[in-house]
This record gives sequence, structure tokens and C-alpha cells, in this order.
Amino acid sequence: MSRKSRKQFFEHVEVTDAGARGKGIAKAPDGRVIFLSNAIPGDVIDVQTTRKRKAYFEGKATKFHKYSEKRQEPECRHFGVCGGCKWQNMRYEEQLFYKQREVENNLTRLGKIDIPKPDTILGSEKQFFYRNKMEFSFSDSRWLTQEEIDSGKELKDKDALGFHIPGMWDKILDIEKCYLQEDPSNAIRLAVRDFARKNNMAFFNPRKQEGLLRTLMIRTSSTGEIMVLVQFFENNENHIQLLLNYLATEFPEITSLLYVINSKPNDTIYDQEVICHHGRDHILEEMEGLRFKINAKSFYQTNSEQAYNLYKVTREFAGLTGNELVYDLYTGTGTIAQFVARKAGKVIGVEAVPEAIEDAKSNAQLNNIDNVEFFTGDMKKVFNSAFIARHGRPDIIITDPPRDGMHKDVVQQILDIAPEKVVYVSCNSATQARDLALMDDVYKVTRVQPVDMFPQTHHVENVVLLEKR
Repeated sequence: MSRKSRKQFFEHVEVTDAGARGKGIAKAPDGRVIFLSNAIPGDVIDVQTTRKRKAYFEGKATKFHKYSEKRQEPECRHFGVCGGCKWQNMRYEEQLFYKQREVENNLTRLGKIDIPKPDTILGSEKQFFYRNKMEFSFSDSRWLTQEEIDSGKELKDKDALGFHIPGMWDKILDIEKCYLQEDPSNAIRLAVRDFARKNNMAFFNPRKQEGLLRTLMIRTSSTGEIMVLVQFFENNENHIQLLLNYLATEFPEITSLLYVINSKPNDTIYDQEVICHHGRDHILEEMEGLRFKINAKSFYQTNSEQAYNLYKVTREFAGLTGNELVYDLYTGTGTIAQFVARKAGKVIGVEAVPEAIEDAKSNAQLNNIDNVEFFTGDMKKVFNSAFIARHGRPDIIITDPPRDGMHKDVVQQILDIAPEKVVYVSCNSATQARDLALMDDVYKVTRVQPVDMFPQTHHVENVVLLEKR
């Protein structure tokens, strides 16, 4: 049987839930789950399946018989084509409901552990324009709308500066207005695009690996500072200086204007030299009087205001009295470590990325914090009994791992040390649930606090307090 013939059509299906990756969830007549890319709970729809698996279908709504009361009109003209902000058509209070429920379901159904009722999710005061970092890609063959394709007209304006179309690594959607980052982000992006077009600067072609302009990164901070980094594929000195001088003149509010010349097949800049064209090589972020230098390669939570709320929850859960030895695992640039240091005896931060640890040390010095130490190494290797013997047995461990969660050896080491408390910060409650299950014999979950860092998306952070049984 061909793949095409396995596609099916279902009529008058009610969408009942929202699940993993922001998909709508419905039931097929045979009881199998249908994951939907363009419907939300409460919609009644006709469904065309696009993929069939043993236990479920994937599909999309082709006709709406009834629109959900949970719906709202999307703000962005690019909604439905752009890969971000997939929940922009759902009212924010409903987004928070499904995020909170996902956390609770993951901890109880996947982790199969007893948890107290989670505290009410902390919503974001800003539902738009909340990100402090955006990255855009250039392309000389932009994504065409169906209307443009059907028009039969010869299209000459193929250059684009925007986002990758989901699942298409070489197609870029040209963005007119993005609702994720405050101005002058949109103004800077459009000015760069239009100036480059006007001056015949070649936009990148990833298939041919040619062109001048590759990516644009814009970072902003709560202190009002702005960083702009342009990544070039070719070292065309005249065009590079022309564009950067234009930006410096047109947007004098840019405090850090940087560029990279990267002719590698991929556009990651972490192994590239970052050159400062104008201003400083960093911007400053501030939180409770603490200042953090953010350079082009630094990791910093992309929603500054909600990061502050996340860190306050973490500190509250730790319940510090001023005497504790705290280990901050996966410390990144040491933001949490420094945030809790004032109320701790000493904080030890561990991180695998050397550049992040250099940032952490620099920021601790900037903030005159002398009760923190930072160490570099693969967590499962450096965080061992010799490390504990050298630096002391922690009273509290704070851990904020990447989406994959903690390595099982790290979990086992925590169990071997058995501090009184563990505060587990996670951007993926499914892997968090797996790790909590491994710790369930020794630790009881006593607090659960979801935090919404990314409105209009399905992503949610979660903080859990574990205390020894």
C-alpha cells in the first residue's frame, strides 16, 4: 500500500485537548489519537490525515464547522506560516491552563510520582515583545506564498530576512513585523534588509554556499542597551563597512555593533572570532542591582522579566539562611549562582562550556561577589566524589540542565551526596519527570511552580523542590 493511500479523511471531529509541541488533540473513529497542527481545543473540524502511525495519526483541519470559544484573533500577519508563536490563536489564560496541566500530567503520568498540587503558573506580564534576543536569517530565495505561486507572475524580489519555514532548512519567510522583540528590533531588521537590497548586497544561498549576508542577531537589555551582530559569509570589506557604518549612523542607540565572517557550512558563531565595529563588545543586563555582561556568545534567559521571577522562585525554594554551601549545576554564565549568593554561605557553579564560565567569573567580579567559585567540565565527569571531597558536601543543590535533563550518573551522584534539598529548574517537564522518578526513593517533591517564559508558544519552565524523605 502506498504512503499516499494511507491518508484518511474524518468529518465533524472535536478537538479536545492540546498536547506535546503545541499540537491540538482529537480522537479518530477507531479511537486513535490525532495530532493536529492548526486547531485548538473546542474546534469542530474535518481532518485530513498527513501521517499514520500504529497508535496515532498526524493531520490538519481542512474545514471548521465550529470555532472554539478559546480562540482569539492572531496579532501577527505571518501566523500559520512562520514556525513560531503557534498558540497566538488561543487566549492567553487558556495557554496558561494547558501549560500548567502539561507540567502536572508529565510529573504524574510519566514520572509516576506523588506531587503536591502545583502552585498556579506564573504568567508573563508581557504577552508580546518579551524576548531580549532574536536571530534572523538571510536568503536569496525566500518562501513564496500560495497566492504568489498561483499568480503566474515573474517575481524578482526573492531576497528575504526572517525565519526558517518549519522543516525547510533553505527557505526563509521574509518578516515584515515580528511581535517577539521590542523596537527598534523591527526597524533595524527592515533597515538592514532594505539597505542591502538597495546596494546590491548578495543574500546567502545555503544550497550553493554563496552570498555575503548570512544572519542578523539583535539583543536588547532591560537597561536599554542594544547589541547588533551581522554574520557575513564572504569577506567583502567594502560592503561590510558600508552596511555597518550605515547602521551606526542610522541607529545611534546601538551600543554594541559587531560582526563575524563565517565561511563554514553552518552558521553557528561559537567557534568564530567576533569583531567589534562600534561601541563595546557587550551589553549590560541588570537584576536586583546585579549587573551581567552579555556578549555575542553569552547564554542569558531570553525573557528578562520572567527570568527574574524564575530566579526568585528558585531562591525561595532553596530557603537559604546565609550559611549553606550551595552547588549550582549547569550554571551557564552563573546567573542563578550570583542571584542566590547573597543569601548563601558559598556557591559552587559547574558548567561544561568554558566561555560561559569565563563570563560567570567576569560577572562575579563585576558584582563584587566573592563567595562564588566556578568550574568547567562535563557534568557527569567533573561532578564526582573527588570534586565533593575537595569543595565540600553541599547542603543544597540547584540544577538547571538542558532540555535532555540530567545524565543518569549526575542523578546518582546527587543521590550519593544526598543534600537536604534539591531545587530542579527545567525547560522540559517530561525529562524532569524522568529524573524525579529516579530520585523518588530518597526525595519527596514538596513544591511545584510552573513559570511561563514564552507566551504564544507551548513551552513552559518548571521549578520543583525536593526534600529528603
